[in-house]
Amino acid sequence: PVDKAACRVIHITAEARPAQPDELLIHPRCAAALIERPGADLLVRLQQALAAAKLAPPALAVLLADKGWMANAELHATAQELKLPLRFIHSTSALPAEHHIGDGLRLLLDEQPLDIERLGQRRGRLSVVGLGPGAAEHMTPAVRRALDEAEDLLGYDTYVKMAGPLRADQCAHPSDNREELQRAAHAFELAANGRRVVMISSGDPGVFAMAAAVMEALESPQSDAWQGVELEVLPGVSAALATAAKAGAPLGHDFCLISLSDNLKPWAVIEKRLQHAAIADLAMAFYNPISRARPWQLGRALELLRQHREPQTLVVLGRDIGRPAEALRSLTLGELTPEMVDMRTLVIIGSSQTRRFPRADGGEWVYTPRWYPDL
Repeated sequence: PVDKAACRVIHITAEARPAQPDELLIHPRCAAALIERPGADLLVRLQQALAAAKLAPPALAVLLADKGWMANAELHATAQELKLPLRFIHSTSALPAEHHIGDGLRLLLDEQPLDIERLGQRRGRLSVVGLGPGAAEHMTPAVRRALDEAEDLLGYDTYVKMAGPLRADQCAHPSDNREELQRAAHAFELAANGRRVVMISSGDPGVFAMAAAVMEALESPQSDAWQGVELEVLPGVSAALATAAKAGAPLGHDFCLISLSDNLKPWAVIEKRLQHAAIADLAMAFYNPISRARPWQLGRALELLRQHREPQTLVVLGRDIGRPAEALRSLTLGELTPEMVDMRTLVIIGSSQTRRFPRADGGEWVYTPRWYPDL
């Protein structure tokens, strides 16, 4: 009931006008802007259209655009400036009624506040992340955020489990470790439909991991819709850096990372790189050093190194660093045998300058000095 003596009033309207004394003026978010021509001047054109239509800016609930504009930078910049959601459509049949035609855009108006989730779809996002070596404290905040926001998580089964526990509303898509391109395609298909997708690697995703496979898939996309996906690669702490930090600083000077797997490159290429790195006196970190399917490659690599490095060259072996069963060992190149290593071991070969000294609490520190002697 309204008191006959009331001296204040509430009005709900999308109309742009100043509130009167003793009036509470509420602008419901019942308008949408359908953008037909993005551009650097979009914000100005939108403001002009709102003024011409006599619509209050707070009544604008959402920016709409065709799916073909999904990756347009001006659109996203304008939405961010206005703090408005941006949704993409392929048909105008289910949109509110047209209210005003502006310059490269149309203003739409409904009688009720708009339900944004029922208008088109948001831009999907694919985050390619590295979990780090395993311990939660080694995961970067950006990766943690991506995992928390994810609706779908893809990766090798072991890594998906490492990212858990998952919420009930999150969907895991574990797969075999040899299905990288199929996994990347699946991720793009999910993201192209507006999903928040995370592709999981251990360590850093750009170091012998999924980021390269994702880029390979995007370079030759199976669908044009993949180009509209928001793609981000979030770095992680690699196994080489985690092992080096645990040991001290064996990679403290120039170094290189080499995968000993010849699944995707000829062994002759690996041998050439090993030889050049050994001659250049680079410290090295070996990924994929040995497996049941590749039992001889590490032994051959050590034969090559011993042609150029002294037996007393320092070596660091890090197994499952950052995980509960982590093990760290330092020894010399002369002592190292393939039997000491498995697929979960990161092998660091020091340079001629790499040194070690006792730790006060037992064990030893290994480091490569920042300086180099005059030659």
